[in-house]
Amino acid sequence: MTHPSPPAGRLRRGEDDSATFCVTPEEVAEVSVIPLPTAHRPVALVVAVDTFLDRFRDDPATRATYTETLRRLRETAGDQLPVAALTPEIYEQTMTRWAERAANTWNKHLSALTSFTAYCRRQDWLTTDPGRRLERRKVTRTRDKAIPRSRLERLFTDDRNPLRERVLWRTLYETCARAEEILGLDVPDLDMEFRRARVIEKGGDRAYVHWETPTARLLPRLLAGRTTGPVFLADRRAPAAGRRAPALGDICPATGRGRLSYPRAEYLFKQASKLHDPHGAGYTLHQLRHSGLTHLAAKGRSAAELQAKSRHRHLATLGIYVRLGEETSARITAENDEHHRRHRR
Repeated sequence: MTHPSPPAGRLRRGEDDSATFCVTPEEVAEVSVIPLPTAHRPVALVVAVDTFLDRFRDDPATRATYTETLRRLRETAGDQLPVAALTPEIYEQTMTRWAERAANTWNKHLSALTSFTAYCRRQDWLTTDPGRRLERRKVTRTRDKAIPRSRLERLFTDDRNPLRERVLWRTLYETCARAEEILGLDVPDLDMEFRRARVIEKGGDRAYVHWETPTARLLPRLLAGRTTGPVFLADRRAPAAGRRAPALGDICPATGRGRLSYPRAEYLFKQASKLHDPHGAGYTLHQLRHSGLTHLAAKGRSAAELQAKSRHRHLATLGIYVRLGEETSARITAENDEHHRRHRR
């Protein structure tokens, strides 16, 4: 192996007998700098996803939503697929998981993919838009999403439903909290004496939610003496290792069961509520929050009081609850029915 000879110059020796190599200005002009070649390494999908999700460490709600979507993308494409190799076909196959779901659900997961794509393009990992064929769906808004109180009471007291579900549904209705907030509760977050719990809101802030007597009576039965771990547990033990293994904080140390997930809780509620829905479609967990606020408004609670209960940041958001709906319309009609057969006192 031969080495290139250095440019011509003079070897100077100092007083300490050290040698230095000197190059004259004329000789410097003859030296050229050649940059070393660098290979552009493709970024694996799993690396890109982890980097993207790290941006939402202080926003657990958004991180959880994006994680669900991108986990499906990884299952479809494979963890080691280069981000630059993502195609519209991969995105379309990913979104088929929610093809039969509501428009809001479809749009939520599509927004997660769109956000991830935009981030990868800013990092120059991706030059095309794999989601260009996918479109948001039009949301048909129902004026009144509140569930009538009589149906809710039948649902809450139906012994065919497990204790865990009945406690969860009552807690959501009485606290008017978001489902993610209640499902994220750990046993130490509960203050049984004052009938309240400390939840993590959107953005990571903490706040208290309060429940009523029915929930206060059922909670001790659900906990069965547990002092640690999630309040609402899944049916099975959590996997100890692998990609689906949850964090230690999401596992009950006494039973080994993991935290109940939002998709599972939503599915169980929809299936159980089909029996009480005259249309047979079932209800959503968010409708319990909506129903609780609507029923409080029907009892004359002001917008400011509803804001304290719901923890909405802006009063304008509460307009949908203050605007009373179908149940109030039915009551007013019945009270004004002069030909009703029941005896009027």
